[in-house]
Amino acid sequence: MNTDKIYAEQLANEYAPNDDSKVVALRKLDAKAKRPANIFTCTLGVISALVFGTGMCLAMGQIGDGSAASFAVGIIVGVAGMIGMSVNYPLYKRIRENGKKKYAFEIMELAKEISGK
Repeated sequence: MNTDKIYAEQLANEYAPNDDSKVVALRKLDAKAKRPANIFTCTLGVISALVFGTGMCLAMGQIGDGSAASFAVGIIVGVAGMIGMSVNYPLYKRIRENGKKKYAFEIMELAKEISGK
């Protein structure tokens, strides 16, 4: 086996100009349709988890003065974090479906071109 030839071909492929095929364009469109939903839900999930954790710390007296008022505020903040976490997935599905609807025509046309129909 000629390893020099294989290495040379590998290097040539690396430096050759990339022709974006239709399949790559289809993958990019699919990612573009789903990206807003992923970004929004990851952000909402992290913020909601942090709010929930802050509420738990307040309620358990780890932060704050440990009074009844601090406990009540901790419960309220914790419930707000739980609400944020519980609505995260339904919001994700709705935003993802809207993104799919937005790019559906372009994706279907490109898929038809690829499949040759």
